[in-house]
Amino acid sequence: MDELEIDAVAEVELDDPVLVEGLPGVGHVGTLAVEHLLEELEGESTLVRRIYSREFPPQVSVEDGVSELTCAEIYAVDVPEGRDLLLLTGDHQAQSNAGHYTLTDAFLDIAEEFGATEVYALGGVPTGELIEEYAVVGAVSDESMLEELEDAGVEFREDEPAGGIVGVSGLLLGLGDRRGFEATCLMGETSGYLVDPKSARAVLEVLEDVLGFEVEYESLDERADEMEEVIGKIQEMEQQQQMDVPTDDDLRYIG
Repeated sequence: MDELEIDAVAEVELDDPVLVEGLPGVGHVGTLAVEHLLEELEGESTLVRRIYSREFPPQVSVEDGVSELTCAEIYAVDVPEGRDLLLLTGDHQAQSNAGHYTLTDAFLDIAEEFGATEVYALGGVPTGELIEEYAVVGAVSDESMLEELEDAGVEFREDEPAGGIVGVSGLLLGLGDRRGFEATCLMGETSGYLVDPKSARAVLEVLEDVLGFEVEYESLDERADEMEEVIGKIQEMEQQQQMDVPTDDDLRYIG
């Protein structure tokens, strides 16, 4: 296999499409968001490209006993109300710096093929602690894009995220800008410890507002409830561990 191979699965006509990326990252926020869009818009979506690369881990996925070489996929979505979408999803990112650049260029090439001039990268920004209110932090490739996103509730914070944005999400802004795309990264706050459906919903609600589509959230909310149960059990264990720590009084008698 070559370093990069792209299978053209289908060709479709789209109306002013937007590339939306949701590859694995902090809290799996972007992955959850794009998976939810595919689930809710299944009737309007078409798999158009598979991207194979030696930069992906050397493995296959297996479903019902049938294997499939690791790849990224792009789906075209004909949105009844709102702009059409190109949804980028997959189970892995590249394993090297050079691979991130190669794959991001390939994703932007495909976006250009379908007439997209705008990119949204979705991800999470870690807080290091469990949170109740989920803010969405943003970054854009051009200052002129700030106002519309601020009106949609996106926060732009000085020097955040600390250390910048790495991986495909960051390169879609950097390389996208150099190639003439308007590029935005939407990052939902998340603890960084667990898969975070609530953060994914916060990001999607901003995207809904900006791009003019609507989806239901019942299945995502169910996943959030499941995660709340997990978090509750973790908190109970932490409290129990604190109670089990011996005090000074407990240590006064040594037999």
